[in-house]
Amino acid sequence: MSAVIQSEDESITGINVTPLVDITLVLLIVFMVTAKLIAGQGIPLDLPKAATAGTTQTMFTVSVDAQGHVLTNGQPADSDSQLRSRAAAALRKNPELRTVIQASSQVSHGAVMHVVDEVRDVGISKIAFAADKISRTPPNR
Repeated sequence: MSAVIQSEDESITGINVTPLVDITLVLLIVFMVTAKLIAGQGIPLDLPKAATAGTTQTMFTVSVDAQGHVLTNGQPADSDSQLRSRAAAALRKNPELRTVIQASSQVSHGAVMHVVDEVRDVGISKIAFAADKISRTPPNR
């Protein structure tokens, strides 16, 4: 019977990677589950794509100014029912209707989300948000 005696001068040459693999797999599963939950809570957006040819897409434009007044295709919508009826009429004309929501930067987030909810309640699912491009100048040094 021979026993292997390791002296203090010998170094450990093998690395046990099993705990590392276990932790990595657990973290991967946690990230996959949380990513699925986070993605499920978002608002699905269908942003318009640039096309060089083809038919012109019909757009239903909803604008919200700084005071919270809502306009549909340039016409004032004084109530939620008027917004819904105009959106429903536009959707009946074109089932593939795309809606663009233009909101002032001073209007509250809640007001914009209310407009989104009203439009989605009618059945419009292709929604895009309009924004102005800002020019970013490098800081002077």
